[in-house]
Amino acid sequence: MESSDPWLDAAVRRFVQTKAMTERAIAQLSDEEFTRRPSPGFNSVAIIIRHLAGNMISRFTDFLTTDGDKPDRDRDGEFQDWPGTRGELMKRWEKGWSLLFDTLETLTSEDLAKTVYIRTKPHTVPEAIIRSLDHTGYHLGQILYLSRLLCSKEWKYLTVAPGKSAEFNAAMGAMPARDRKKQ
Repeated sequence: MESSDPWLDAAVRRFVQTKAMTERAIAQLSDEEFTRRPSPGFNSVAIIIRHLAGNMISRFTDFLTTDGDKPDRDRDGEFQDWPGTRGELMKRWEKGWSLLFDTLETLTSEDLAKTVYIRTKPHTVPEAIIRSLDHTGYHLGQILYLSRLLCSKEWKYLTVAPGKSAEFNAAMGAMPARDRKKQ
């Protein structure tokens, strides 16, 4: 998606990168690792995925016209163990992301000046989008940490692997500028 607003385009690119990195991390986990709580009182990766999906579904359904914390959302229930299959949870994850991307795709430059509400608190549209970026980024960090901690096979690094910074920088420098922008 390319809009007429460079800021909105940058936000969408960051969301795309966050989603992709999260999915590459969880793809390395078995179903048991995906649902395992590392310790009592800690969330599993599945719980965090469930929470993020619930958050996006609530926030981006009727984004410009209703409060971002919908009355039918069960936020507390999102932190309970997922009762369904991994596939069912990932369908919910995709639903959340689809709502987010579909909403962002419809926004105009004029919409960026509007006010939306989250738990009755007013936010400009950019503030609400940044809030969502912060929220997904925060939980991405948790998912990456947990995935690496719980993964029983050799971990495939999703960013620059330790000891590979110079190699990575050289490869980036050799890449055309238009391709570096996508990284």
